[in-house]
Amino acid sequence: MGGKESTKNQRITFDFNNMMAEAIGEEHGITESMIEDLSEEISRVDQELKQKREEGKLPFFDLPYQDELLKEIHDFVTQLKSRFDNFVVLGIGGSALGAIALKRALTSPFHNLLSKQEREGNLRLFVADNIDPDGFKALLRLLNPKETVCNVISKSGETAETMSQFLIMKEWFEEKLNREEVKHHFIITTDKQTGNLRKIVNQEGYRDFIIPSGVGGRFSVLTPVGLLPAAAIGIDITQLLAGAELMDEVCQKSNVWENPAYMNGVLHYLSDLKKGKRISVMMPYADGLKDVADWYRQLWAESLGKKYSLTGEVVRIGPTPLKALGVTDQHSQLQLYVEGPYDKVITFLVVEKYQEKINIPKLYPEMDGVGYLGGHTLNELISAEQMATELTLTKNKRPNCKITLNNISPFTVGQLLYMFEVQTAFTGGLYRINPFDQPGVEEGKQYACGILGRKGYEKKRKEIEEMPSKNPKYVI
Repeated sequence: MGGKESTKNQRITFDFNNMMAEAIGEEHGITESMIEDLSEEISRVDQELKQKREEGKLPFFDLPYQDELLKEIHDFVTQLKSRFDNFVVLGIGGSALGAIALKRALTSPFHNLLSKQEREGNLRLFVADNIDPDGFKALLRLLNPKETVCNVISKSGETAETMSQFLIMKEWFEEKLNREEVKHHFIITTDKQTGNLRKIVNQEGYRDFIIPSGVGGRFSVLTPVGLLPAAAIGIDITQLLAGAELMDEVCQKSNVWENPAYMNGVLHYLSDLKKGKRISVMMPYADGLKDVADWYRQLWAESLGKKYSLTGEVVRIGPTPLKALGVTDQHSQLQLYVEGPYDKVITFLVVEKYQEKINIPKLYPEMDGVGYLGGHTLNELISAEQMATELTLTKNKRPNCKITLNNISPFTVGQLLYMFEVQTAFTGGLYRINPFDQPGVEEGKQYACGILGRKGYEKKRKEIEEMPSKNPKYVI
């Protein structure tokens, strides 16, 4: 476990010059006066968040401060490494996306293909975040049960996808191992007191970790939901939380001009309601941050996409988050961003120092379209392409902003994730909606329960049965 960093040059920065009217004009850009006009609302939301935090109603704010949990996870993972080689997460949504993002950002992209020695004894990580039967069966065929430990993650213990996977894997282990051995192959991450998984833990004697009360799935990456899988694959979770702690200090500033989470929220809010920019594109220029964009999509969409305001008024608001990858999507989406509708805000994630430096050889100097590359590096090329994309968007009056990481490390990624969580909570306050629930997801779950015959969902099943049949005329 590493010591905490606090160096100033490790702090991520937020550059919003190209969101402002000075750069892209008043038709599409935000003015300082627009931000100042929102000062009372900004102050209101700031005070509400601080009060709720003080009252313990928003526990995600305090997740950077978990020294006891860090030690518990570190000690437990040491035991896991001596016994297992495969760590399988059974979870979906917020129970999976954080672990996927951390793995992609903070380990080799080919981590699972490395030998145990090359992985320095760390486990391989597989995240089964879907119930496609072909994909799940392929995973089971790949795994050696004796070398596999399964982390089942669900706060309620009623997540149909996760619980079905658990039942399948429990039977799989019991068919291949001594029944008494099986309990050592499951780790349960769930609520402290309630839910089906809590009952199963008590019944089976499985090792368990707690999802703190009041922390929803999409805000849970800095709980055992994300920290345990991260530690199992060798990520320094002490540094991850140290980065989040630094960002907490920054995000406690009430002055929006000093608070990147607040300012980014304000700019997205104003761009949506005042400028018609209802799409939020996250575009990292680093393969390692690609899945952070996936994690962010859930955080932003599920938190802010709401039908009702806090007063019950129908508002139907929420910017739509999209994912792009630089430079790959310059060749698939950029045409739309530059010449299509003026309905997007693009957020670049930029890395100053990549871990590797690769020189481009000086070959074919006589070929004008090839020779000029020689003598440069891939690092210079990706930086030049990001800068060129930023300039092109700005020239075409397309609002864009940039978050810069000194490097991709647990410390900087911890800052980034925490900043987005605070930004999301703050923006929900500006919209005057509840960013911590997801009622729109529930009806689909209820219909699925009705289709599968779950007791108590007979009305939903009847509702489905009474729906008019589809017209074959409209099926080609």
